[in-house]
Amino acid sequence: MRTIVLFSSAILCAGTVQAQDTTRTQDSSRVHRDSIAKLGVVKVTAERIERSTAMPLQLLTLPVTASVTARKVEQTVNVIDAEDAVKYLPSVTLRKRNNGDTQAVMGTRVWGYNSSARSLIFADGVPLSALIANNNTIGGPRWGLVSPGEISRIDMMYGPFSAAYAGNSMGAVMEITTRMPDSLGGSIGQTQALQRFDLYGTRNTYGTAQTTGDIGNRFGKFSVLASGNYQNSNSQPLQYATSATFPTGTTGGFAEQNKLGAAANVLGATGLLHTGMTNGKLKAAYDITPGLRATYTFGFWQNDANASVDTYIAKANTPTYAGQAGFASGFYDLNQRHSSHSLSLRTDNRRAWDFEAIAARYAFDKDQQRVPTTASANDTSFGTAGRVAVLDGTAWSSVDLKGAWRQGGRGALATHTVTFGVHHDDYKLNNPTYNTGDWRTGSFTTVATEGDGRTRTQALWVQDAWRLSDFVKLTVGGRYEHWRAFDGFNANGSTQVKQPDISASKFSPKAVLAWNPTLDWTVTASLGKAYRFATASELYQLVSTGATFTSPDPNLRPDNVLASELRVGRTFTHGMAQVALFQDDVHDAIISQFLPLVPNSTTLYSYISNVDHVRARGAEVVLGGNVSGLELTGSATYLDAKTLALSGRASATAPAGSAIGAFLPNIPKWRANFVSTYKPDDRLALTFAGRYSGKIYTTLDNADVHFNTYQGFSEWFVADAHVNYRFDRHWSGSIGADNLFDRKYFLFHPFPQRTYVANAKFAF
Repeated sequence: MRTIVLFSSAILCAGTVQAQDTTRTQDSSRVHRDSIAKLGVVKVTAERIERSTAMPLQLLTLPVTASVTARKVEQTVNVIDAEDAVKYLPSVTLRKRNNGDTQAVMGTRVWGYNSSARSLIFADGVPLSALIANNNTIGGPRWGLVSPGEISRIDMMYGPFSAAYAGNSMGAVMEITTRMPDSLGGSIGQTQALQRFDLYGTRNTYGTAQTTGDIGNRFGKFSVLASGNYQNSNSQPLQYATSATFPTGTTGGFAEQNKLGAAANVLGATGLLHTGMTNGKLKAAYDITPGLRATYTFGFWQNDANASVDTYIAKANTPTYAGQAGFASGFYDLNQRHSSHSLSLRTDNRRAWDFEAIAARYAFDKDQQRVPTTASANDTSFGTAGRVAVLDGTAWSSVDLKGAWRQGGRGALATHTVTFGVHHDDYKLNNPTYNTGDWRTGSFTTVATEGDGRTRTQALWVQDAWRLSDFVKLTVGGRYEHWRAFDGFNANGSTQVKQPDISASKFSPKAVLAWNPTLDWTVTASLGKAYRFATASELYQLVSTGATFTSPDPNLRPDNVLASELRVGRTFTHGMAQVALFQDDVHDAIISQFLPLVPNSTTLYSYISNVDHVRARGAEVVLGGNVSGLELTGSATYLDAKTLALSGRASATAPAGSAIGAFLPNIPKWRANFVSTYKPDDRLALTFAGRYSGKIYTTLDNADVHFNTYQGFSEWFVADAHVNYRFDRHWSGSIGADNLFDRKYFLFHPFPQRTYVANAKFAF
């Protein structure tokens, strides 16, 4: 399958990097001098009456390597959630399990789905990344703060090559730019999705209905945009209840193996999630002067969800849970209410100086998951007692002050462009799990487990883009960071531990050399040092997944990475090509391994801890073309990622040294995608696209032998189709299908099968 996909991608001359809008430079006649790559192969059509939020500092601090516009997304992607917009960007994969998924973590070319804190995602400079954790649960980006309809464009930088961004940029930086109105306008849209799912004993159809709307206007210096959506969705099973043996006296179920080849018979489906999700957003901007704008944004997000189960086993022809704990853990109620605030001041003076200030806060006002602790041994009922996992009070805030000074003019005329800034962030984790006498409505009694703590980072940074000649630009800079973790507390039953405070200070130098030997060629060499400090959950959160208990480590050292990249780009009359060679050399990589439960103990336990040395190197090829209305784009990425040194063990039973030289877990060796879009006129766009990922090991010693199973990560290729039509300036619609050929595959969870999507939109 891999050969077929990569061959198809090459034949299609594909490259997922979309055309970079020439408005991203101040001097459009010199766009090839100021861009990492000249990608003018796709026609960009401006959106109606709206403009993007002005972000001049972003243009100077983010060396863009991939972009996509709102118009391109509308024409090519079956969009339900905001994160759908990026699924065809090169080297990007999304762990989106279902519509409205609150755990849709983005994987980058070097780091996988479980590394949410190894990339940064922003909307208008406000962080969407939840750096409270580095996982695929509470670490998922807060995509719900952005409605798909308000996106203007999305830009990506791969690697920690800008001093303006923290070491979490070691994977990538994504900047989402949203729009603001220039006159009265709005829209209302309805999206329907339908998935037919058939796996093991579950055969059903699951639907999603989403209503979105926005309205905005400009009144002289004041502009306002209100937007919101409501999504009612039903997911396929997200988990399964499994057992090494079939419960005594039962019939039914499916014989199966787990990823290690051991018996893991499937007894039933769990986590059948029904979600009612609401989000609302208000953005208000005031132009204090022609070059100074103040913007306030308020966001509200609410999720009322419940998960059911579907047993496959029976006793005396009566369905039963047979006392299996997996049925209890997969049956829960979830109530979440979050809010966000941000305030920004930005200048766009078109002179030597520009400034930007952004303050933001995100709060878990209420976040509680209620679950029973026991399932009936005879029928399909649950015990009354249960637990409540609480995240109320978890929150984070950040402040960024940035400035820019140009010598010799703006854009390509500047001989020096100096940018600088100050950063402060504060993350607070509150995560007790309480026992309760009634899991549905009962009050909290005693604490079962608790993991609380805080982290704080303060940083100073500066960089200078020095135009050495008309053909060569050197950008050098550095970032100094002071990090502190404190107020750490853990409890397990009656055992309580107050964790020690720790701190660290690090300096990270950066350098990027860009050379344009001709108008059509761009060569860029990048080198960056970065430190990714541990999140509060890695330091303090107790995690239990089935029979596996993972302990945090309150003394974690930061990921210590030296990243490098050589990128060569060439544009043609009707196309473009890019090749990038990259390497990340990481010491003290924060990855789970097995270590003694206590010093000198022979009992090994899974700990989030520092792996001594890992290295990932690879190549990325991006191709694209546009001939007679047919756009062909796509990419292929190869990765060689290995563990070079490890103090602990790959598992409790693995021999010492078994992980050395093995492929790094949670990231595939091969990835590829392609998008082919035919536009016979300005109204109609017909798209056929495909996405491929190789198998993924989840163990340090690559002990996985059975990939396409629950909790395994299989090789997969899915094809998508999309038809978009604009009837007139007000009405547009689309129909399409994701996973068109109905591939059944697992990324730990069973992923969606063939899903049909239809959308109708009215705009004025």
